[in-house]
Parts: sequence; structure tokens; C-alpha cells
Amino acid sequence: MIPYGKQFIIQEDIDAVIVTLESDYLTTGPKVKAFEEALGKYCEVKYCVAVSNGTAALHLASLVLLNKGDKVLTTPNSFLATSNAILYAGAKPIFVDIAEDGNIDLDLCEKELQKDPTIKAVYSVAFSGHMVEQQKLKYLRETYNVIILEDCAHAIGAKDADIKAASCTNSDVSILSFHPVKHMTTGEGGAITTNSKKIYEKLLILRNHGMVKTEEMKPWEYEMRELGFNYRITDMQCALGLSQLKRLDNFIDRRIAIAQKYDKAFLGTIVKPLYMYDGKSSYHLYVVKVDFTKTFLSKVDLFNILREKGIGIQLHYMPINKQPYYKNLGYGKEYTPVMDNYYEECFSLPMYPKMTVQEQTYVIKTLFEVLS
Repeated sequence: MIPYGKQFIIQEDIDAVIVTLESDYLTTGPKVKAFEEALGKYCEVKYCVAVSNGTAALHLASLVLLNKGDKVLTTPNSFLATSNAILYAGAKPIFVDIAEDGNIDLDLCEKELQKDPTIKAVYSVAFSGHMVEQQKLKYLRETYNVIILEDCAHAIGAKDADIKAASCTNSDVSILSFHPVKHMTTGEGGAITTNSKKIYEKLLILRNHGMVKTEEMKPWEYEMRELGFNYRITDMQCALGLSQLKRLDNFIDRRIAIAQKYDKAFLGTIVKPLYMYDGKSSYHLYVVKVDFTKTFLSKVDLFNILREKGIGIQLHYMPINKQPYYKNLGYGKEYTPVMDNYYEECFSLPMYPKMTVQEQTYVIKTLFEVLS
């Protein structure tokens, strides 16, 4: 099976983890701090807090940014965790339709902000690795005084002009994910970035049970000052992350090369890339759309036939607002025609650094054979 995504582990990664396993620290040790510093430097941001996974990153960020009852504009085109984190904080997601590139439509966000000045935040997602327009994000933040969270789980290494993903140039907080299908992995793992010292210090407390220990306290004392969580990441994971980070730019270059080959193969055909390579994406996913009314098969047929042929295409994503849990909360009737059309036509093709030229050629050839 050629999967839609896959990690790239080499002996150097394994050796880095073994060295840490043989050290004195398996968690809350020096590798965590080293990983945070290296990651912050890569993302060109002041502060970085590594956590157990991307969902934990979203949860902690939401607890810092939001108050109960806050209204938050967000996208239906993401993994469940993005909007779930808003609910975790007792806030209310408001789903806004997407633009043609799969990202939240920032023009529609502005219309919502004009209609309702009580909206407190915008949670944008750099879907598939394609950054949202940074100047528009800056405009919304400054004009409407809203909190901005950028979900960059798909986008580490991406750039919009000279602005790097997770740099928080135009946002209060960004989050990252290091799940095995992402650009780099720590097994599970995530991170929160920010340029605010106040936010950074609160995140550190919330990550570790809400506990604080100061020099003035007795050796055994600690104080719980917040209702925090155990969202710590281990030194073994951070050792792997440090090793992977060294090759991250190579991983991204390979993803871009795969995307450009797909772009060329699909030019002028029934298979339409969600967007052509434009220098703004680091390509966690390569998404295409097909008008199935012009074919002899359904989207389900395509999935089943390709999987029988060893190609693991996937759908990213089902509209969050139409999930049963959200429908029970009263969602699902939003006017989102672009998202609805996206769900009918789009799917993700295999995309990962270890993908060979032969594998990609087989995917392209087989996709055209099945569609014809």
C-alpha cells in the first residue's frame, strides 16, 4: 500500500533516541528545552512550548486566549481538534466557509466581524501546508482587535513572502503537530509558539498540572495556581524531534518536488490541483478535485478501486460542523457552498519524502486509468 503520508526515520534518528534512553533524563530534561529552542529559532519566534501532541497544543492555547462564552470564527475544513479546542475552553465556534485553496475565507471573516463586534477571535488553519494571506490576517487583527490563533499543524516551513509559518508575526499564538504523517515527527507531539512572554509563562504552568515552584519555597514545596494538565513531552520524543529538525528543509524540498510533478501531470486534465505550487506551501497534503458528474464512477468507487490497487488516497476533511456531535449542538446549517463542493470533489493523494519516482508515477497512471 502506498499511504497518503508516512514518516521518514533513519539510523541517526534512532541513535539520538538511544542516547537519550541511556541518559539520566527521560522526561522534563535537557532535550525538551533544546528542542524548544531549536524549534523557536527555526520558526523565527521568541517562545516555544513543546507538548504531548497537537491537540494538547490547541487546548492549552485556547485556555490562555479565550474566556467562557467567547465567539470564535473558524473553519469547517480541518481536523476535529481545531474547533474542539474552542469548546474545551467553553467558547463558541462560528464556522465560516472556505476559499478555493481550502483555507478559511478571510473576506467572509471580515463580514462576520462587521456584523458582530462581540466576536473575540479567529482560528485560521494553514490547510495542507498553504499559509493564509498574512497581510489580510494582520489587517483583521489590527482593525477589529481580535485574537488570532494560527493552526500550523500542516505548515511548518511554509512562507508567505518573508513571513514564516508559526512565527506569530500576525497572530497571538501558533500551534504545530509532529504526528508521524506530518513534515517531521516526534512520534506524537506538538508545540505552541508565541511572541508574548505572558502567554509563554502561563503555557508552561498549564502544561505541568498548573504547578509553580520558586526559589523561595522549601525544597519539597510546589504550588498549584491553575487547573493545569499533564501535557508534557518526553526527552526521547524531543531527541527524535531535534534529529528530524536537521533534515526538515530537505523533507520540504522533496514534498515540493512531488507537488510540482503532480501539477505538471494534471495540467489540463479532469484532475485539478486544489492550488498550483506558488511558493507559499510546505505541502503536508497534496489535494486534488474531480468533478465526478463528468466521470462514470463515484468518489466512493474511486476510493475503493484505488485502495484495491494499493493506493491509499484519503479525504481531508469531512466538514466539522456536520459531524453528529456538532449537529447536536445546533450546527450543520451554515451556508458553506465552497466547503460543500470541496467535500463532494476533493481528496488527498500520497505525499511523503520517501515516496519514490516510481511510486508517484504509478499513482498518476493508475488514477487516470480508473477515472477513464
